[in-house]
Amino acid sequence: MHWIATAAALAAVLLGAALLGPGDATATTTVTASAPDSAPGSAPGVGGPPAAAPDPRAARYPVDCGGTPVDVVRRAAADLDGDGRPETVAVVRCHSETGTRPSGIYVLAPPSAKGAAPRVTATLVDPGQKMSVTDFAVSGPGTVSATLLGYSDKKVPRCCPDLRRAVEWRWKGGKFVLTALPVAGSV
Repeated sequence: MHWIATAAALAAVLLGAALLGPGDATATTTVTASAPDSAPGSAPGVGGPPAAAPDPRAARYPVDCGGTPVDVVRRAAADLDGDGRPETVAVVRCHSETGTRPSGIYVLAPPSAKGAAPRVTATLVDPGQKMSVTDFAVSGPGTVSATLLGYSDKKVPRCCPDLRRAVEWRWKGGKFVLTALPVAGSV
């Protein structure tokens, strides 16, 4: 029964990633994810000083938090589309004083106009999938990786996820392709 629940949860993640596919993106640099209060990395601009990555705190995410703010819990920046300007990949969730709300992973591009908010160009994990994100990183070429924590059943307490899966999104054929990494101890 446990394996069926694990397979169903993984299928939901794969389906969600396929349906919500990303916008334009390719990776060319390696960056370690940073905490929300540390400065994101930046990639060199073409023929000029380093460009600033989109500020994930200024973006408007497709998340309904019911009036509470969106918290950016992790972020990493890299030039994902090869234009010499870094994009930002952000892990966000609705603010909560207690517990851990589900997370989302979004790829942000620079604003389309000066003074505008950064644009969400890809949703890799939607908070509606009820997953938490750990071990998050962006690396080149074109790889975003994370460990997703989830629940096999509605009866599992929300404090204690019982499913854990390492995943990678690799840029192939103009979109991110989700790959589930082997489970430790699996055959």
